[in-house]
Amino acid sequence: MLAIDGGARTLALAQRVVHQVTQVLAPDCAPLFLTDGFRESLTALLTHYGQWVQRPRRQATGPWPKPRWMPLPQLLYAQVVKTVRRRRLVRVRHRVVFGTLESVNAVLAPLGCQINTAFIERLNLSMRQHVAAVGRRVSTLCKGEDGLRQQLALYHVYYNFCLPHASLRQPVPQPIPTNGTGTATQWRPCPPAMAAGLTDHVWTLREVLLFRVPPWPPPAGV
Repeated sequence: MLAIDGGARTLALAQRVVHQVTQVLAPDCAPLFLTDGFRESLTALLTHYGQWVQRPRRQATGPWPKPRWMPLPQLLYAQVVKTVRRRRLVRVRHRVVFGTLESVNAVLAPLGCQINTAFIERLNLSMRQHVAAVGRRVSTLCKGEDGLRQQLALYHVYYNFCLPHASLRQPVPQPIPTNGTGTATQWRPCPPAMAAGLTDHVWTLREVLLFRVPPWPPPAGV
């Protein structure tokens, strides 16, 4: 999970999310983005992954056309546009906004995937199951925006460092026998941060809460 934020779906929210994503990626990395038909997502992506392009003159003489802000050539962005009538889904369309359909499919084909938002929807479900304040029809609603952001920030770290994913598990060189009569352990649990090489073990929630984020400000008067 690269970024997490909450609030009304506005351009400001889309800008914050995309900005968080760009901060944790390599400077020259422009990944494939898949979203729903929210219009402000296009603006946010174009803001962060765009450049000024000088268009050529149509005539041999005369002033040059004004430069235009255009997406980077390597940027790939597609949308899943759903049409709902009377609270029922009647149509689903795939729209390639930046790039070509062939280039988008070339990225998704090795993964056995197609243009969809299933991954983020599954992530939303996992978040609702762990953060009570964003659950549906619950009595644990958060009363302030700051409190909600703190819960989301804690879940962000927990998801990446503490929660092992079955799809990321790693085989052990030698099966580890159990204390009882059960089957020997053949897999090593692995959270996303461990798979990305950011840590070498599965963190406990105690480690997360006691971790001092550098640079830590010294106490007052020292």
